[in-house]
Amino acid sequence: MKNQKFNIPALPAVIGAIVSVQAGAAIAKGLFPALGASGTASVRIGLSALILLLVNRPNLRQLSKQQWQAVIPYGICLGAMNLIFYLALERIPLGLAVTLEFIGPLLLAVTGSKRFIDFLWVLLAAAGIALIAPWNEKNIDLTGALLALTAGGFWAGYIILGRRTSKILDGGEAVTVGMIFATLVVLPFGISSGGLTSFSPIMILSGTALALLSSAIPFTLEINAMRQIPARTFSILMSLEPAVAAICGLIFLKEHLSIYEWTAVAMVVIASAGATLTRDKKAN
Repeated sequence: MKNQKFNIPALPAVIGAIVSVQAGAAIAKGLFPALGASGTASVRIGLSALILLLVNRPNLRQLSKQQWQAVIPYGICLGAMNLIFYLALERIPLGLAVTLEFIGPLLLAVTGSKRFIDFLWVLLAAAGIALIAPWNEKNIDLTGALLALTAGGFWAGYIILGRRTSKILDGGEAVTVGMIFATLVVLPFGISSGGLTSFSPIMILSGTALALLSSAIPFTLEINAMRQIPARTFSILMSLEPAVAAICGLIFLKEHLSIYEWTAVAMVVIASAGATLTRDKKAN
């Protein structure tokens, strides 16, 4: 197929996707005052879909019933994950939002396991979350924390559905069609919030950068990596995401975390990497 020439090795693809999406999240948070979370998510997803359509030009008529049945849930999950994450990001720092969100992939990595070591990894992550839990009004926003955890559930679904879709549809085509359905999920919220009415021509450049860095580039890199490596290896690499998010939040947004919050990030990263490193190979 025409898009198969896009074949970056799995390791640089995943690392590139992580850095790209977190840099994009920093840009997104800068647009929140003008567009709001829903409006920013709509700009990101909508422009990403348009860019991918122009670049990949998928032939929708040639998709089989099986491919449609895979790519539609993938796109819906993708849209819900991004919208809910942005709603969380509007309330809590980037590094903490991604740390909480990452509980979804972590639980996915140990789902169905009866081994004691896997429960230890979950307990380690839970201890990290306890360090940043909003036990009182001086800590992080409770609604933001719950939204980030919900986004994590959709992130787990994205991994499952993305791997399924990548096996029966070319990576670039899968992401392109998926982004169309993600737009259908997000856009009504962007319109109803009124944030899109504040979008001006001067925002086109930042909106395009957001679309490329946060969606078009990383999702294409990820789905091509999913085709090349097992879920275990993909999860190990993705466990770096909370740490990268915290660093990007510090550099781009000046979001300084406390020692407890940095410890929580480290605990979730260790738990995620440990869970996938010690996972039974039969689970792959």
